[in-house]
Amino acid sequence: MLNEGRIDLLERAPLLKRLLKARAFQPAMMLATLLVFTLAILAGIAGTPAGSRNFGIVFVWIVWWALLIVVLVPFFGRLWCTICPIPAPGEWLQRRAIVRRGAARLWTRGLRWPRRLKNMWLQNFGFLAVALFSTIILTRPGVSAWLLLSFLLAGVLLSALYKNRVFCRYVCPVGGFIGLYSLVSPVELRVADPNVCADHKTKDCITGNEFGYGCPWMVFPGSLTRNAYCGLCFECLKTCPKNNIVLNLRPFGSDLTVAKERRLDEAYKAFIMLGCALLYSAVLLGPWGWLKDWANMDTLPHWALYAASFLSANLVLLPGLFGLSVWIGRSASGSGQPLRRLFVDYAYTLIPLGLAAWIAFSTGFVLVNGSYALTVLSDPFGWGWDLFGTAGMHWTPLGATIIPFLQVGVLTAGLMAALNTAYKIARQHGIPHRAAFVEALPVSGFALVVTVGFLRLYLG
Repeated sequence: MLNEGRIDLLERAPLLKRLLKARAFQPAMMLATLLVFTLAILAGIAGTPAGSRNFGIVFVWIVWWALLIVVLVPFFGRLWCTICPIPAPGEWLQRRAIVRRGAARLWTRGLRWPRRLKNMWLQNFGFLAVALFSTIILTRPGVSAWLLLSFLLAGVLLSALYKNRVFCRYVCPVGGFIGLYSLVSPVELRVADPNVCADHKTKDCITGNEFGYGCPWMVFPGSLTRNAYCGLCFECLKTCPKNNIVLNLRPFGSDLTVAKERRLDEAYKAFIMLGCALLYSAVLLGPWGWLKDWANMDTLPHWALYAASFLSANLVLLPGLFGLSVWIGRSASGSGQPLRRLFVDYAYTLIPLGLAAWIAFSTGFVLVNGSYALTVLSDPFGWGWDLFGTAGMHWTPLGATIIPFLQVGVLTAGLMAALNTAYKIARQHGIPHRAAFVEALPVSGFALVVTVGFLRLYLG
């Protein structure tokens, strides 16, 4: 079906629809990733402390991270959430089943998640906490392993206390930015006709039926207008008796101009992701060795100063400078919109730029360090094994000559998308072309300065 520039992949590929409706599909994928996840934890705890020789470091923070940020999120949105192993044990305990449709009543205390926490703030602060210690997490297998194990245990604990996937929806630091950046993705799960959902009395996608569970992400597909909180579990595809669920291919960035659900917590997620990408690049790629030592906690006073600067840059400096640019645009254009609304609205222009920055950073990182994957595949614990004959391979950085071109291309595309989004958002404020251009101009300048900053770090 072709509808408003969208192509229904389920109609074009019936085999894909059969696969996604099969109850065994998601558990099989989750079991596979859970096996790798468990190996990463065990390698981190019992394997060599040398990060470049440890499966837990190389496969989680190089291979998985690059796959997630360069391929899965930009092109498939929340597809990683379909197969993520972290919520699996807790969800299977809730359902008391893995493949078959288990008992109608979930095995949980059924507590109510606090209303004031039904947002992205916990995920924002969780990501900041992980990012603050990232230099340590990325280089110390034991620390990385305990962090991964804590995610798994938190998922189980919250599943025991609350219904559905509270951990994924409100707590997971990774799920937060995947949800935000999935707004750019060209894939969306929606309903073919919202009126069918509105007229349908039993709402099987919420309550569940003999074919599947009610949405574990606590989302009503009939009102979905953005990708942010749909975890692509496809339970609604299984339970919908009206055959009203579609999986569309659409233009990139379609959700960025959906105005009605913009929020301050999501706006701050955009600042935090952009700020962390900038600071990661400065710490890990910049010429300031002392900065990397501070981030790596060479002394407690140095780290404390680094932590204060890191948090201030993400929570105060970057949003403050952005807010100043928004205020200038508002004053120059004579816009009558409240400053808070403009601040939140224009923050969505930073989503494609932030995603591009992470892709540029991760592309260079994986091409330079990806060869470690072959080594640890044969010797995951660093114990001298050689399972596939690749343990003796030497570190071989790839693409040294093309990495700068890739980074410039990706960042330029991200900047263009940001500028285009800024203008579209300005026009949503009900002002004519010239005023919209003036209102969006300072924000566009902000995006340009940030892009130049990234290029300065990458190109030297």
